[in-house]
Amino acid sequence: MADVANPIRSFNSLFHIIFVVFSLSAITLGGWGLLNRPEKLPAVPDDIGGFAYSPYRNGQSPLDGTYPTVAQIEEDMALLARHTRRIRTYSVAGVLGEIPAIAARHGLQVTVGAWLSDDLAANRAELDRLVEVVNRSDNIERIIIGNETLLRQELTGEELIAYIAETRARIDRPIPMSTADSWDFWLEEEALAAAVDFLGAHFLPYWLGRPVEYAVDDVEASHGRLQSLYPGKPILIAEVGWPSRGREVGEANASEANEGKFLRRFFQLAERNGYDYFVMEAFDQPWKMAQEGAVGAYWGVFDADRNAKFAFKGPLQPIPEWRTLVAITIALSIFTLLMFLVDARHMRRRAVSFLATVAFVTTSTLVYMAYQILDPYASLGTIVLGVMLSISAIGVATVLFVEAHEWAEAMWVKGRKRSFAPALAVEAGSCPKVSIHVPCYNEPPEMVIDTINALARLRYDHFEVLIIDNNTRDEAVWRPVEEYCARLGDPRFRFFHVAPLSGFKGGALNFALRHTAPDAGIIAVIDSDYQVSPDWLRDLVPHFHNPRIAIVQAPQDYRDGDETLFKRMCYAEYKGFFHIGMVTRNDRNAIIQHGTMTMVRRDVLEDLGGWGEDTITEDAELGLRVFHNGYEAAYIERSYGRGLIPDNFIDYRKQRFRWAYGAVQIMRKYARPLFLGGETRLTRGQRYHFVAGWLPWIADGINLFFTLGALLWSGAMLLSIRVDPPMAIYAIPPLALFFFKVLKLYYLYRRRVGADPVTSMQAAMAGLALSFVISKAMLYGIFTRKVPFLRTPKMQDRESLWFALLLVSEEAILALLLLGAAVGIALTRHDNLAASDLQLWILALCIQSLPYLAAIVMSIISSARPFAHRSGATPASHPG
Repeated sequence: MADVANPIRSFNSLFHIIFVVFSLSAITLGGWGLLNRPEKLPAVPDDIGGFAYSPYRNGQSPLDGTYPTVAQIEEDMALLARHTRRIRTYSVAGVLGEIPAIAARHGLQVTVGAWLSDDLAANRAELDRLVEVVNRSDNIERIIIGNETLLRQELTGEELIAYIAETRARIDRPIPMSTADSWDFWLEEEALAAAVDFLGAHFLPYWLGRPVEYAVDDVEASHGRLQSLYPGKPILIAEVGWPSRGREVGEANASEANEGKFLRRFFQLAERNGYDYFVMEAFDQPWKMAQEGAVGAYWGVFDADRNAKFAFKGPLQPIPEWRTLVAITIALSIFTLLMFLVDARHMRRRAVSFLATVAFVTTSTLVYMAYQILDPYASLGTIVLGVMLSISAIGVATVLFVEAHEWAEAMWVKGRKRSFAPALAVEAGSCPKVSIHVPCYNEPPEMVIDTINALARLRYDHFEVLIIDNNTRDEAVWRPVEEYCARLGDPRFRFFHVAPLSGFKGGALNFALRHTAPDAGIIAVIDSDYQVSPDWLRDLVPHFHNPRIAIVQAPQDYRDGDETLFKRMCYAEYKGFFHIGMVTRNDRNAIIQHGTMTMVRRDVLEDLGGWGEDTITEDAELGLRVFHNGYEAAYIERSYGRGLIPDNFIDYRKQRFRWAYGAVQIMRKYARPLFLGGETRLTRGQRYHFVAGWLPWIADGINLFFTLGALLWSGAMLLSIRVDPPMAIYAIPPLALFFFKVLKLYYLYRRRVGADPVTSMQAAMAGLALSFVISKAMLYGIFTRKVPFLRTPKMQDRESLWFALLLVSEEAILALLLLGAAVGIALTRHDNLAASDLQLWILALCIQSLPYLAAIVMSIISSARPFAHRSGATPASHPG
């Protein structure tokens, strides 16, 4: 019957995977299709009223004197002549003065412009050239003296009147003349309006911050106000348009679809109302980024390569290439899902559905990001930034996938694949001898004595205990322990004081290994603060009857977790690793060996060269070395010993720094087998868990660069209004990962650890508080080879509040800078707070400050606690 059931279950699982993939593919297709519904709009007329024309192409700029050639302008005129009979120019400097003559060869009328500023000498040269160009050209229909000089506050209305009058007197025939500026300036410039032949008004509703759906109505309303104020004066819409890319302004979103939507509606309005207009503008002008920010480059109907940016006729879609993007999204989603379902036979259907949903949602976001951030006019700096942000986004997505996979494996499996309950006790006299090693350094003697007393109560026939005090200088610290061992009168307990002894904790353990009884077959290690259960050896040693088992590991646990609020928070944070991470790792024989409550087969340990002395996490390194050589480990989730939690935040940080720095040392040492495979007996599952387990720490290291980059970008925004916030899409992945991790922690702690909501949040805060020290450890690990072994002291006096704040001064500075930047941007850009990119950037800065604020809070809590020495108290040590 079982033989029949297994294929049926496999078939049902495969059917469920196919069903989920098909359903999510359909939802993805439908979602993208819904967002890209074609919209019926009036067609672009065959004869557009006119184009504002600047001839610069990508890589050309008037700012550095790189101008287009006559041949390039000739090509532009030939293209524009297919869509209009009129163009408007802005200057006659250099080759720009040849535009009217070139336009004439293509039957185009020109409204010629003179560029004015507060440079009087440059203005004189510009106007002299203008007079020369106009007097020799027959296709000049209007003249515009100055463009947005009132907006830039470079000239006054009176000065413009004088320039216009002077130029009019020098032209050999009557030609309508005016200046051009934002339409609302004309409301106050009545004298200037009286001096010109027409009102050159710019209508760019994007800057009003309203959705594109209202833009055409805004133009009509504004045009009507001018018309009612100056009923006898012709109005030339000298610029009208919408950008295809750039920052959001209020609710106004720049996109190619919105540009097309606005212009196609405007053309219909212009025809109905008889407007005289120039579209802003013919071609994208990348050089304007330097003066106007990113949006300045993207007002063209055609891009800088002279391709139309939106459909002129037929339905308009927000993303015309959306079907291709959907195909890429579905393919990448399926590939990602299959990678996480390679070993999915033990997963329940809910896990498969959950992982598939995460894969499709995340991949859709990444594909959309890639589409949005492709900038055809990117500078080298922008390209570098884009590559960094893209790599960061992929890294964030990778971490999110790993977090989701752990979530699924922790919650929705049919049963643990490698479940190890306490083994049945073997008959008396047949138990292998165990040598228990207790390394000490400068530990409180009363605490070590309590540890020895607990070991003396072990219900096991054959064991010895070696207490190795290495390098403690104060004889008053180690001598009482030596004397206590002598008073026990039990030859199984041996004390060693060794100084000097190199190699950190690994050196002490190797010393103990050399002095181990010849008949001992198992090496057990506990930290000097641990009080073990009498059943520890009796229950766990029998697992070594399996010859492939080289390590038997029980979780770390703590006996003072309820002593203070600080320790409660630390205890909650520790639990997740031992009751979630280690359990899922054990299913693939990939646990992290931590240096207490661990047992190792002696012959394997000696064959592998003993404990590593080249890393400060000798325990995790040995565990990986054991797997590298093809052995197995057993993890028993039940607690068999309880130690002491660090008494203050500084020691809590030291402990985590050591683990993170040691992880980098191990990754460097085993880079080839971990990342490339090669000559190793590590399985794919083991390689995955070791790399994936360290990914969040690597992400913390990268996040420090993100923090510094965010501060630099925000500083630039505060110093210059032209610096835009990053595109909203950049802020989404890190924000999504943050909220996903918080939700995961809350859910798993409730379901797997049995924590209440308050405890779950305490664990989250404790973990967040370590982000900065982990990031520093990762960076130190990359750029240095060795740091001193950072011992985690126990039973220490509390630090003062001032010292606690001094300890987190770096975090405090970063938190203040991030929050200050958020407040500063909100205040200086208050007129644009409705823009989603600005809102998300401010939110990102606030979220980015949370780890640093958490460190401050944890340090204050640890200093404010009441303290009492309790030699038999009950806290924890460290997984290392």
